[in-house]
Amino acid sequence: MTMPKILLTFLLCWVAQAWLPAPAGAAPITVCDDTGVTITLQAPAKRIIPLYGAYSELLLALDAGSLLVARTAADTHLAPLSALPAIGTHMRPNAELIVAQKPDLILQFAGRREASIQTEALRALGLNVLTFSLNSFEDIFSVLETLGRLTAHEAKAKILRREWQARLVALHDRYGGQKPVRVFYEVRYPNLLAAGADGIVNEIISAAGGENVVREQKKLVRVNEESLIVADPDVYLVQKGPMNPDPDALTARPHFRNLRAVRAGRVVEVAEQRFARPGPGALEAAEDLGRILHP
Repeated sequence: MTMPKILLTFLLCWVAQAWLPAPAGAAPITVCDDTGVTITLQAPAKRIIPLYGAYSELLLALDAGSLLVARTAADTHLAPLSALPAIGTHMRPNAELIVAQKPDLILQFAGRREASIQTEALRALGLNVLTFSLNSFEDIFSVLETLGRLTAHEAKAKILRREWQARLVALHDRYGGQKPVRVFYEVRYPNLLAAGADGIVNEIISAAGGENVVREQKKLVRVNEESLIVADPDVYLVQKGPMNPDPDALTARPHFRNLRAVRAGRVVEVAEQRFARPGPGALEAAEDLGRILHP
């Protein structure tokens, strides 16, 4: 029987940290990421480059924004980072620009093969890169505390985790006893792409008292119009953002006009930055969606 990947990663991390020698006279910070890679910092990180915006948002929430020395081109919406140099995109970071900033820590998002190739290239340059999955609220809370350790903001991280978990519990208490509202989340149109059952969007829908009609255990699922018509959701969420910049109105799509959500006027446009990015805004998205699903 094959050992589950998450258990194997945990065991690799435990062994690596147990046998890694601590430098004399120092208080090292040893962290194992979600791919089994372990790094040790001799002191809290002082020059951080996030290759995914959710990390920037988490660090800002920790009052650690002053430690950021660069940003991706996609993070122009984060005003505190607007003056920082851009080092490319999440998928195609510019190694030369990154090295020029002399980072002591780089943060990458797990999941895409192209991103992992870039990660290995940066490690080959001797840079510290940690990669984490952010597919659930629990992942967000765990990474928040890890970033707290890495930046000497542990106390703030623990406070935030308690506050955020309490907000999730409040959502469960509010909507847990109600009949779930059936939801479809459009990621892109045309060539219809939906949010699947694996990822932060599904977590947001569930926390808000909804039920995702797309059951495949993937973050993104290609959906044909026939299966959407069969699913016939109560509420249709249209993501607006870089992946879906100018979606057509559902009333202008011939096969969509008779959907239950369209007939009932329950088609809602939501911001990609808030609903599809697994950062602090995901909690606000769940709270907002709860009010939409259960007016």
